[in-house]
Amino acid sequence: MSKPFVVGLTGGIGSGKSAVSDLFAQQGIDIVDADVVARQVVEPGTPALQAIIDHFGEAIVTDSGTLNRPALRKRVFDNDLDKQWLNALLHPAIRAEMQTQLEVATSPYVVFSVPLLIENGLDSMADTVLVVDCSEETQLARATRRDGSNIETIKSIMASQASRQQRLEKAQYVIDNNGELSALPPQVKSLHQQYMQQSAQKSAR
Repeated sequence: MSKPFVVGLTGGIGSGKSAVSDLFAQQGIDIVDADVVARQVVEPGTPALQAIIDHFGEAIVTDSGTLNRPALRKRVFDNDLDKQWLNALLHPAIRAEMQTQLEVATSPYVVFSVPLLIENGLDSMADTVLVVDCSEETQLARATRRDGSNIETIKSIMASQASRQQRLEKAQYVIDNNGELSALPPQVKSLHQQYMQQSAQKSAR
């Protein structure tokens, strides 16, 4: 069975990746979302969550036994060693699960949505790269409004990600999300047609 055509979707925090991947899903396209997979591998009862509790202590989980993400994020942003330890634990588990989900996708092509697609070299798992682009000012405004985080936290997350220029240099396709959400559906529909054609060409080879 041939592997599906994989569209690597990325963009900085607050760029609107989720809105774009939702629109592809509405076209009947399977989405493999790194953020979803990252939650799946640390669900209650998973080996990864137990390792995190052993390392950081019980305070890292909520009363209901789920991972307290804001507490964990704060710990690793303040401590490089903890960040390295966490990455060494989670990256292989997440990558393996993403690979599995890509292989079992059944739509004509699959959208592989990864915030750190470029930074972690995961663009090597995609046939083409689609970047959701907006200005850094727009990113900052959207992310602080959405997450309720302070500006300094969002700025430090942005600083740890690839720059806007680095992402655009890797992109074969770009969606402009500087404006209103209503500007997204026409762009996604146009790309959907192109990806359907590229998928058909790949499977014909």
